[in-house]
Amino acid sequence: MQELKITEYIKKSNDTLFSFELLPPLKGQNFDSIQHTIDPLLEFNPAFINITYHQEETVYENAGNGLIRKKIVRKRPGTVGISAAIKFRYGIPVVPHIICGGFTREETENALIDLNFLGIQNLLVVRGDPQPGQRSFIPEQDGNQHAIELVEQINRLNNGFYQENDLKNTTSTNFCIGVAGYPEKHAESPNKESDLHFLKKKIEAGASYVVTQMFFDNKKYFDFVKDCRSRGINVPIIPGLKPISTLSQLTAIPKTFNVDLPETLVKEVLKCKNKEQIKQVGIEWAIQQSKELKAAGVPVLHYYTMGKADNIYRIAKNVF
Repeated sequence: MQELKITEYIKKSNDTLFSFELLPPLKGQNFDSIQHTIDPLLEFNPAFINITYHQEETVYENAGNGLIRKKIVRKRPGTVGISAAIKFRYGIPVVPHIICGGFTREETENALIDLNFLGIQNLLVVRGDPQPGQRSFIPEQDGNQHAIELVEQINRLNNGFYQENDLKNTTSTNFCIGVAGYPEKHAESPNKESDLHFLKKKIEAGASYVVTQMFFDNKKYFDFVKDCRSRGINVPIIPGLKPISTLSQLTAIPKTFNVDLPETLVKEVLKCKNKEQIKQVGIEWAIQQSKELKAAGVPVLHYYTMGKADNIYRIAKNVF
């Protein structure tokens, strides 16, 4: 059964929708390991659930006799399977992430064919991070190097064009393509203007909505939307939010995601005497962000759970 596109859900709704992102279970775990995240959040009628994808990692093991063995591991396989399980168990639209890293174009096409067979037609397309230890992103041989190339490949499938040019009587897919947006610019972009230029190129290549990187100052989001609109980027722009929950995130988030943390938020966290107080500060900050964004009429409030539902539940309870 085909599901509605994300853009269609947005058009049909008169109010801000609720959605969240999940990590697939670690290898060796089963569906129960993410069910505890999904079940409490069903109360807020999620419009869709995003499922992240992570490329394989290279690890080095001591093989004895002074030798080192190189090993390729995928710590969180199963995005397609988990997407199907959620779709058919809960009846909630899923949005698997499609990444460049770790896949040739043919492997990407085969994954997209599987998703199409399952009636999963909403995607979020991202390049993906470099492997740990790599300074820059390195694509597979005959793989997509940039997200725009991946958008172009999916859009070609939507028009019935596959990697093998001699296929006859091909069926066109009907994927709704989302892409990432960066209110504070991507870490590798030289400046915001360049970032917006390439975002517009992704929209022109076939993307129909944007989900933002996390931010902690709503002005960053509002300015980003204004800048997008002034450049003719008129698709829905969904704000992504993540509550602070640990002291270490004060340094980890800016370093990892190129995101500024407001001075007021940092001071409130530093006043805390234990982890629970820090979590409460993060929840209260996210509630205020959410209420302001919702009052401004954003199409969806999208939350990054990192596999934990308790703080997202407490935020949603106060907003939806």
